[in-house]
Amino acid sequence: MHISQVHIDLPTLSDTDKHVIATWGVRNNIDFLSLSYTRHAEDIRQTRAYLDELGNLQQTQIFAKIETIEGLEHFDEILQEADGIILSRGNLGIDLPPEKVFLFQKAAVHKCNMAGKPAVVTRVVDSMSGNLRPTRAEATDVANAVLDGTDAILLGAETFRGLYPFETISIVGKICAEAEKVYNQAVYFKRTMKHSNEPMSHLESIATTAVSAAINVKASVIVVFTASGRTARLIAKYRPTMPVLSVVIPRLTTNQLRWSFTGAFQARQTLIVRGVFPMLADPRHSAESINATNESVLEIALDHGKTAGLIKPHDRIVVCQKVGDSAVVKILELED
Repeated sequence: MHISQVHIDLPTLSDTDKHVIATWGVRNNIDFLSLSYTRHAEDIRQTRAYLDELGNLQQTQIFAKIETIEGLEHFDEILQEADGIILSRGNLGIDLPPEKVFLFQKAAVHKCNMAGKPAVVTRVVDSMSGNLRPTRAEATDVANAVLDGTDAILLGAETFRGLYPFETISIVGKICAEAEKVYNQAVYFKRTMKHSNEPMSHLESIATTAVSAAINVKASVIVVFTASGRTARLIAKYRPTMPVLSVVIPRLTTNQLRWSFTGAFQARQTLIVRGVFPMLADPRHSAESINATNESVLEIALDHGKTAGLIKPHDRIVVCQKVGDSAVVKILELED
């Protein structure tokens, strides 16, 4: 229920929502939960507590969907708690004057970029629900979202009940690809460095070093070994011009009743981060075994990059990996 400019004292997660999450969600090991009508950070905390109770969904990421003035007013605290933000411009257009929506979008995307959290924009090509081509204004809107720093475009009615779902995905993808070609990475990198917290964390310092090195040597790809996906997300935060190949190393964990490998969740969840191409390493290569002498996983990653068309002979690549208790960045030049 949404009434413009009115506070509604109802729980964000209804009993029906909880039932669906506990049944369908658990059964399918959902990677993301889009929390509609997020109003304040407590909504995220309560939802996360509920997911933790279910056990199997402790790794599920929560994306706060900002749809109301109340969500806007508490945006900073929501961003701090959420794993990502979805800007629902359709419902925001009810609460905000039309001339204000773009201001919020640009400010919100900028804040997500500086926090290193994915920003997702909705309602971009509504006309394609019934038409084979978007309007010129819609095409420009998609491109501007990419140039603003958006990580992903979320299609709704266009693919849910639209007449041309496949064509919609194809056209929006082409527009995004064209916009990325003219994205000014140098300006973005300087701006992000300027807004970074000082002193930087050890991990973020390594991430910025990897991006700088890759730009300076004109590397074709950055290969990063990670267990949680956090290093790959930090590197992607600085929007390098080359793809980030994230090699997720599984970890063996136990709840004292059974053993299991983690890693699949983390690999899939980085798919929503702009510029990251994840792959899951062989579970036989544990996170603790990746060091300077263990090159087999790197060779597999490079083969994967070649197959995907990201790497060619004689390319330079930057590798970010953990060696013992230290993280290192190294530059490799490939042979034939």
